[in-house]
Amino acid sequence: MKILIIGLGYAGNRYRRAFEHIAASTGLPLALAYVGRRQKPTELPYFDNVGRALQAFAPDIVVVSVNDHSHAPVLQQLAGYRGFVICEKPLVTPRDDLAELFGALEHVSGFALDLVERYSDASRQLREWVERHDWQLVRASFHWGKDRINDYRPTCGVTSEVIHALDLLGWICPRAGQLRLHGVLGVRSDFSISGNEVLDTVQLTASLGEARVTGYASFVNIVRQRTVDFSFVDRDARLINARLVFDTPLWDHDQLRIWTRDANGAEDVQHAFATAPDEPGLDTLHKLSRLCLQVVRAVALKEPPRQPFAGLDTAVALQRLLNDLDTHAQTPPPARYLHGETRVLLAEDSDLESLG
Repeated sequence: MKILIIGLGYAGNRYRRAFEHIAASTGLPLALAYVGRRQKPTELPYFDNVGRALQAFAPDIVVVSVNDHSHAPVLQQLAGYRGFVICEKPLVTPRDDLAELFGALEHVSGFALDLVERYSDASRQLREWVERHDWQLVRASFHWGKDRINDYRPTCGVTSEVIHALDLLGWICPRAGQLRLHGVLGVRSDFSISGNEVLDTVQLTASLGEARVTGYASFVNIVRQRTVDFSFVDRDARLINARLVFDTPLWDHDQLRIWTRDANGAEDVQHAFATAPDEPGLDTLHKLSRLCLQVVRAVALKEPPRQPFAGLDTAVALQRLLNDLDTHAQTPPPARYLHGETRVLLAEDSDLESLG
């Protein structure tokens, strides 16, 4: 099986490591190649042009891992491609034409947006509890942030971060309905090399069916903080609380806690779970490797995935939501981080936890 990675930067190398681990651990024969603006110090076959790579390498799977602003041009170059596409999130930027992209990908055999928190054991367990006990969502909130100040990687802004939390709400509670925005506050700044007025933070209110949602997401959180809280009612109208915590204290270290309270306020813990995966070679890649393995098995063995991929319809729906966030965010004058003559960027070879 042949896998073409378009963009072998930080994200692309994560995919390379994941697929190499899959090949080594399963014995599946995987051949990798990449497309980039310039050749990297790697033995993988190199192409400087997407069209030439598609024709000469004939990949079964294409991974789009270029920077946010390059997603749309690359996806348009895949017009007519009939293999499987994995695309880094978000699908595109708020400035891109979704109709053109949908048309360009109409012939692909499969599509998966990289929403790795779906592949956390913690989020999977909560989804199963909600379904099994027929819980009704009444309220949800999230705090989803990380520090991307002076990161060397271009970005379209916080829409690239908030997408995880927005997706999890609907994925864990699929019967609740569609997420609808009510209000968005935000802040723009020069935190990124991508511009002086990039949206770095949003605070929103929304509805998921009859449930109300509040959320905060930021690319200038000075620590990584990823939590999603839920309040449900069960068949007996009893209030159920659940909290998901992701990537704390390390990447892929996730927790789930489900509890109720009695009349005195004492907690009755229904379920508690924590995962701290440490498989050698998969540092920061445990959830991503699960997505990649399911794609490989779906393509190579025609095996249905253990859970549905975040397909093109899901990706477009989420992108429309992100576009509304970016368009309607009420913001004050932009904040300034750059006060010196030059910007000191985070090094490309920084540790994985810093870049995560």
